[in-house]
Amino acid sequence: YRAPPVLPQPQPPGVFGYENQTSILADPIVADAALQYGSKLMGTGRAMVDKELGKYIAFSSLKYYFAVDTRYVIGKLKLLFFPFFHSDWFLKFDGGDPLLPRYDVNAPDLYIPTMAYTTYVLVAGLMLGLQNRFAPEVLGILASQALAWNVAENLLHIVTIYIGNIKTRLRTLDIIAFTGYKYVGIILATLSSLIFGQKSYYLALVYFSITLTFYIVS
Repeated sequence: YRAPPVLPQPQPPGVFGYENQTSILADPIVADAALQYGSKLMGTGRAMVDKELGKYIAFSSLKYYFAVDTRYVIGKLKLLFFPFFHSDWFLKFDGGDPLLPRYDVNAPDLYIPTMAYTTYVLVAGLMLGLQNRFAPEVLGILASQALAWNVAENLLHIVTIYIGNIKTRLRTLDIIAFTGYKYVGIILATLSSLIFGQKSYYLALVYFSITLTFYIVS
């Protein structure tokens, strides 16, 4: 009896050719080319997204309004609360372009309005909590309502300027900044009522309304 010869078992090919693909990708030249192609593709996609968003949002202009530092924020808050002691109201320019807010306290910004808006929502939630009326969804409702009122207010200003054909150098973002400063006064009034009672709320609100009006007009 002679045993049958043992034949070598054929090696199964890689599933869907993955083994060959892996060996190809292991080639440094191919891997480098793939990396460059991927980077180029991502760059092209980002450029397309920026181009489309740029039609609606001027990122360069928006960046200007957030160019602040601690010194500017402190100086701006002093100016909002005590504008009567300020004398130099002219914007400063460098080569025809306005200086960044961090270099000019008179320049409008969006950092303070954004932070004041957020703080206002939190303070309002705190007040409701002290009255045992707080619920997690309340913060979302407060934020939505405040944002809706702010949008309506800005639209009213913009439409009034357009219909009245009012000549002004104010840009849309300037108007948004000026209307956003009101949250600073609302926070002051709300905290005043918490510490000194309800009457102080109205006193603080009236005072800040006067100072904000004086600031905007100046």
